Amino acid sequence: MADSGPKESVQPRSAAEYLRKILLSPVYEAARVTPLSPLKKLSERLGHSVSLKREDMQPVHSFKLRGAYNKIAQLSQAQQQAGVIAASAGNHAQGVALSAAKLGIDATIVMPTTTPDIKVESVRRFGGKVVLFGNNFDEAYGHCCQLAAAQGLTLIPPFDDEEVIAGQGTVGRELLEQDTRLTHVFVPVGGGGLAAGVAVYIKQLLPEVKVIGVEAEGSACLKAALSAREPVTLERVSLFADGVAVKRIGSETFRLCQQYLDGVITVTSDEICAALKDIFEDTRAIAEPSGALSLAGLKKYSQAGDYRHARMAAILSGANVNFHALRYVSERCELGEKREGLLAVTIPERKGAFLEFCEVLGNRMVTEFNYRYSAENKAALLVSVRLTEGDRELAQIMAELEQAGYPVANMTDNDLVKSHVRYMVGGRPPKPLQERLYSFKFPEQPGALMRFLRTLGTLWNISLFHYRNHGAEYGRVLCAFELPEADLASFEQHLAELGYVWHDETQDPAYRFFLAN
Repeated sequence: MADSGPKESVQPRSAAEYLRKILLSPVYEAARVTPLSPLKKLSERLGHSVSLKREDMQPVHSFKLRGAYNKIAQLSQAQQQAGVIAASAGNHAQGVALSAAKLGIDATIVMPTTTPDIKVESVRRFGGKVVLFGNNFDEAYGHCCQLAAAQGLTLIPPFDDEEVIAGQGTVGRELLEQDTRLTHVFVPVGGGGLAAGVAVYIKQLLPEVKVIGVEAEGSACLKAALSAREPVTLERVSLFADGVAVKRIGSETFRLCQQYLDGVITVTSDEICAALKDIFEDTRAIAEPSGALSLAGLKKYSQAGDYRHARMAAILSGANVNFHALRYVSERCELGEKREGLLAVTIPERKGAFLEFCEVLGNRMVTEFNYRYSAENKAALLVSVRLTEGDRELAQIMAELEQAGYPVANMTDNDLVKSHVRYMVGGRPPKPLQERLYSFKFPEQPGALMRFLRTLGTLWNISLFHYRNHGAEYGRVLCAFELPEADLASFEQHLAELGYVWHDETQDPAYRFFLAN
């Protein structure tokens, strides 16, 4: 491609310039100074000081207000009079709406049609004009850009912008004012605006303080960018922690994170759930999953070394939780804390076998027991046991069962079991089937199931189906088909036409143990 001519070189902002922007930011015209609350129970358990920066106590229950207000307040008079626009289904939408209202500016927020009513009403309550468009964020964002160009509106980005980064950096300013003896600060990472702002500020004043970014395992765009040495686009992201479900980190946020963060740690959904429980037990606050992300990282980091003299802080970045997601959190937090173990056990199919099995477990607390008659001479059990000593105790239980003659397999980390099998009724089919098992992510939008059935269900018999949703943008589906080997190529072609995320689970040990012929 031919060069179109000389381009003006734009020098990136220096750390000193960011420091000045953060110190002079007008965010407190809209945002509050939030407390740094000690977590006494967790501190005792980990053996060092742990505190929580309570950004859930902002007027919009999220730190996003800071960046949005700082950006909008810096606009020219002409830009403010024309109005602003943003695309968001969450915290950024509310931050933009309230910021614009505070400054007397018209704000349009484009949200997917699948956005929960509670979030739509929150934006309207803060004074934003809501435009519902598309079935997902990408479609909403595309429409947002069209409206911005057609109506002369200023697009307010969620993270990759100097003024937004500086606004988020005021969190770091408050942290150092509230505790100058901090040794570690843990920051959630989605698009990177908060992490970049906090890190660049803290490193100018107290460079010895470790600033650690924390990502959800299923949306680790910063980790991927660091490996590639440049921002890359993830093929897909997990939506459990939807506040950080970003496929590509920003260019400027990556530059700053790469330079000023001391490390990046990833955590699982189960570990996030455990951190949500810790926050509730210490503060009685209910965080959103992305809001508890940094505390999950702090816990994981603490367990990897001796930090008896450390003073660690994590940022509770938001509390706009979808209420229906709490069921999932409640179910998974014990697993994330290593306080529950899931075991697949084979016992004889005869009278008294249940009692004999329970006698081996002794006085241990059984929290779940699933059983289905499956063969003339043996039965498959899924057993959940409460643990007080984590993995070591679970290994001891398994050894005792094996010594007593019970074949046993550890299913604690098997996602198929945790998401589907433990909730399913039925069992093995009464006759042999040429069956293959697949997991799907269904978009939570009208017609998703009908499209699935019309594409696949009329051509191959569905022999198993289980659907589960946790209040996210996608529902999780487990489905088996009677599928001869000769049809496999045609079937996978239809899967490609369907366009849903899928995985072949036919060899998963949980399926072989509980559901297959």
